[in-house]
Amino acid sequence: MSKKIVLAEKVKGKSKEIADELNRFFREKGIFAVNLIGSPGAGKTSLLEAMAPRLHGRAAVIEGDIQTDHDRQRIEQSGLCACQINTLGACHLDAAMVRKAVNELSLDGVSLVFIENVGNLVCPAGFEIGEDIKVAVVSVTEGEDKPAKYPSAIAKSRAMVVTKLDLLPHVECDVGRMEAYAAAANPSLECFRVCAKTGEGIETFLDWIEEAARSR
Repeated sequence: MSKKIVLAEKVKGKSKEIADELNRFFREKGIFAVNLIGSPGAGKTSLLEAMAPRLHGRAAVIEGDIQTDHDRQRIEQSGLCACQINTLGACHLDAAMVRKAVNELSLDGVSLVFIENVGNLVCPAGFEIGEDIKVAVVSVTEGEDKPAKYPSAIAKSRAMVVTKLDLLPHVECDVGRMEAYAAAANPSLECFRVCAKTGEGIETFLDWIEEAARSR
């Protein structure tokens, strides 16, 4: 048993070294990196698509999924440069995967990199991948108690984005209560309410991202 623990610590330690190396690289390039974490279907890709018109030419996206490059295709169709990582079963991206993807991206003129992690609110919360901040994405369709069920993801995030506001008339979700659960896990958390379909809240969230980048 002790050998397994030591091995796990060595593996995670090496990943942290690569994450620190990546973060230094991003900073030297003047790039602010955002790690988007959220359950499958939370609306991470749609959020990026909604921000794309304002980000054209100055943002790149790393897409993480177990299989397919469907999300990469969507992001590229929205006008942003993107690279796909398929983990082939792994439940989160690691720093080595992200470093390889970064080497395949054209970063000329890029000041923002969004890393859309594998759909999951557990494993991605526990690993650094070179990002400056984590942002948790939670949709109204998932239920108001999502932040209470996954407090670690909320505690390690700088912001929580509540998506799919247009569906509120059709689902039972008290967004105020959702935000209260999130505040209990992370009192300093910033909360945003958005709708990718209508554009509601998108500008406000993106303004906050850009201010966070400036004040890093």
